[in-house]
Amino acid sequence: MTDKVAAIQMASGPNVGANLIEAGRLIGQAVDAGAKLIVLPENFAIMGMKEQDKVEVREEDGKGKIQDFLAQTAAKHKVWIVGGTIPLVTSDPKKVKAACLLYNDKGKVVARYDKIHLFDVSIEESGEKYNESSTIEPGTETVVVDTPFGKLGLAICYDLRFPELFREMIDKGVEIIALPSAFTAITGKAHWKPLIRARAIENLSYVIAAAQGGFHVNGRATHGNSMIVDPWGNILNHLQQGSGAVIAEIDRDKLISTRQNFPALKHRIISCRT
Repeated sequence: MTDKVAAIQMASGPNVGANLIEAGRLIGQAVDAGAKLIVLPENFAIMGMKEQDKVEVREEDGKGKIQDFLAQTAAKHKVWIVGGTIPLVTSDPKKVKAACLLYNDKGKVVARYDKIHLFDVSIEESGEKYNESSTIEPGTETVVVDTPFGKLGLAICYDLRFPELFREMIDKGVEIIALPSAFTAITGKAHWKPLIRARAIENLSYVIAAAQGGFHVNGRATHGNSMIVDPWGNILNHLQQGSGAVIAEIDRDKLISTRQNFPALKHRIISCRT
């Protein structure tokens, strides 16, 4: 059984309304190409001038401009949408959850994943400093959900560097990993492609990696190179820079046969038990 899927690449700015219009346009491109599962990038609705900007546009779980857009768009096109990240309220008025919501083809939320690993780093080469924990409250639970395309796991950007998260997904039966991201230009150039291929190969899973890609109003540059990778690590399609929709077919029967013929995941379970 094959299905077309899409990774949306954007260069989002500080205006939520403008970003939603652009996301809608790109989702429309993906729908026209036949995609039934569409993944938006991290921070698709806002890349603010400062980190606190996303707190200012935070939404209650279940209502708000961004969530209404995703629900209505999924229902309109009869597609499943992985809603990148959405700033949702927490008990701390100075912080949000970086929430990734999965909408079904009726526009209903069927899963929510809150970003676990927060990007608190300094990049010596460029002088960039990031401190996501100052405005984001981390999640605690891995998420894998049944979909018509297979068992879908949700992860976000910096999560990619922590293989143990994806091993927890394997324990929950994951077959496809959706990875909304906004890798920096420098870290992306060094690590993006090898990390995505590694997660696909070691977990014998498809990876749909949707990235921010380009120069942003706030002066930040993101790596882009959104891609869809198969369980053998082959890059099925990618987009280096700029806005667009990366389309590819995923084949669940191929995934199953690959795991049967190369049963590394079963070997891992046996070795862990002995």
